[in-house]
Amino acid sequence: MYVLVPMPYLFFGSGSSSSASIYGGSSMASGWIDAGKFLTGFSAIGSIAVPAILFHAQKITAGALWTELAAVVVLGATVFAFDFFNSSDSGYYTY
Repeated sequence: MYVLVPMPYLFFGSGSSSSASIYGGSSMASGWIDAGKFLTGFSAIGSIAVPAILFHAQKITAGALWTELAAVVVLGATVFAFDFFNSSDSGYYTY
């Protein structure tokens, strides 16, 4: 699941100038970027909500819930790092 969650953002949410040129600079590029971010957000929230519901129903233990939440934090940090390094205009990473 964690391999599939960031895929819509990686494919559609790059926001680079090359994606705008593919669609002729129209708002269609913005629509695909927004769709990728929405699908990634939906999947990430589902990754938090399902274990929380299972914990509330006492189907999983607290340790399993905390492990799941730690995995979501790692996933979120990965997506933010990808966005940070991908948004740089030049080939060099400037902070």
